[in-house]
Amino acid sequence: MATDPELSDSWWDKVKYYARLAIERAEDGVDAVKELLSTLTSDERCGVMLEFEDLDSDKFAQLVTHAPQWTEWMA
Repeated sequence: MATDPELSDSWWDKVKYYARLAIERAEDGVDAVKELLSTLTSDERCGVMLEFEDLDSDKFAQLVTHAPQWTEWMA
């Protein structure tokens, strides 16, 4: 499957941007993160959560502790 590098970079930049927003919103609680993720496609949501964990594993662990059902948000 061929992919356009420009589109791929654009998608990843968007995911990284939303991951940073999710980290900021985590300060406001689980619902704030869930609300942000609800505006994204399922692929973007998965990418955001992976990037979130890479960027701030401590805050990601806190989120998962407060919302163990977070994987349901990916659907």
